Amino acid sequence: MMARTAIAFDLYGTLLSTESIAQHLARLYGDEQAKVIAAQARRYQLEYTWRINSMGMYCSFSDLTRWSFRQATADARAQLTPEQEVQIMDAYNGLDTFPDVDQALTMLAEMPSLDPYVFSNGTVSMVTSSLQTSPSLARASHVLPSTKVVSVDSLKVFKPDPRTYQHMAKASGFEGQLGSVWLVSSNPFDVAGAVAAGLKAAWVDRAGGGWVDGLGGAMGIKPTVIVKGVDEAVEHISRRSG
Repeated sequence: MMARTAIAFDLYGTLLSTESIAQHLARLYGDEQAKVIAAQARRYQLEYTWRINSMGMYCSFSDLTRWSFRQATADARAQLTPEQEVQIMDAYNGLDTFPDVDQALTMLAEMPSLDPYVFSNGTVSMVTSSLQTSPSLARASHVLPSTKVVSVDSLKVFKPDPRTYQHMAKASGFEGQLGSVWLVSSNPFDVAGAVAAGLKAAWVDRAGGGWVDGLGGAMGIKPTVIVKGVDEAVEHISRRSG
């Protein structure tokens, strides 16, 4: 029997680009203010997940995303009407992939030993909506169907809590065998969390700046491999898996 390797793909910022959010915000607030709001909303979105983990509480990623835009627009002293908020959330659910993802999906379709999943902080409904509305992911539904979505929502805790990575390993049939699961993510906190939990991790460094993560440095944690795109990650994992 052919050995199987599970690959957990982070969704937002790894498979899906949030550039269209900035474009939508630009139509509402102008280019400069839109860039600030988009960056701040992303920062708050992640900050909220870490803070709520530490508090031992839970609120869905969808709701935290909504509140991150509310705070970012308030910081910028920009108006956010209920109608505009709905438009922004609709845009968030309709993102498309980075250019390197299409090739990765094609490769995965031809590599039966690699077992791909979407592993996300997002709720199942949020992620499946993205799978259906993203043109590239919709075309590759045979590679990443909705049945291969692993959300942390059922745990009521967010990455990088180690329970989320244990949940991913269990969902892919590798409970207690975390080293048989690869995470592919562009988020350093996610990569560090996965490696700390026992997974292998490919960090997607599209900007080419190299791995610089102070907490990872303090803890002696770094990616298993650094790649320029998701396609390169799939190539590397395929080679490593024999």
